[in-house]
Amino acid sequence: MNLIVVDNYEELSKVAAKEFAKVISEKPNAVLGLATGGSPVGMYKELIKMYENKELDFSKITTVNLDEYVGLNPEHEQSYRHFMNENLFKYINVDIKNTFVPNGLAKDLELECKEYDKKIEELGGIDIQLLGVGNNGHIAFNEPDEELSSGTHIITLTEDTIKANARFFANEADVPRRAISMGVGGIMKSKKIVLIASGESKAEAIKGLFSGKITTDNPASMLQMHRDVTVVVDKAAATLINE
Repeated sequence: MNLIVVDNYEELSKVAAKEFAKVISEKPNAVLGLATGGSPVGMYKELIKMYENKELDFSKITTVNLDEYVGLNPEHEQSYRHFMNENLFKYINVDIKNTFVPNGLAKDLELECKEYDKKIEELGGIDIQLLGVGNNGHIAFNEPDEELSSGTHIITLTEDTIKANARFFANEADVPRRAISMGVGGIMKSKKIVLIASGESKAEAIKGLFSGKITTDNPASMLQMHRDVTVVVDKAAATLINE
């Protein structure tokens, strides 16, 4: 694993954006695996700047997202489809038909999961996958558990995740209780992975990523088995790595 420690969130965002820019420049029709939440917003702003400066062209790019809430309309302000539109897609020249987010309103959710994995396979796989990490080491909605799902699946959110996500909703009761999430196995199929983390609250999860111990109690630790992972963290998130 390649570890890059930077001073702050702004630098983290720039470094992560450069990792994606390199792939896009080398392969104009690349498949980008994207994430939502607070961590990637800065990186998306950097990619938008690069596009506006004519440094990047997204016209042939395809994107696939890690997850989506079950039961939220794509136009809902807290849906991940809406997040992607508002934080990236509407500002670049990507063809919206080539942007894929799981359908949380699908009548047959199990079929939606299978079709999502099939779509990624048909695209030739993900060239570069962006990941954040939860305080407890969760990646996408893959929470610590005795077992971790390989393929895209339906997951019931833990109380901790519901509380963490409540800040995006009017109140905790409005947070959906289920989500569609790519599995750890699907994430591991990505050709390259970039994981970003900022702040002291992520320090324990990042420590587990570099502990040498691979455990389902810290889903992010599975990334130690991947051949090409770049971890970009600020100093606050890196404080426990050498303990």
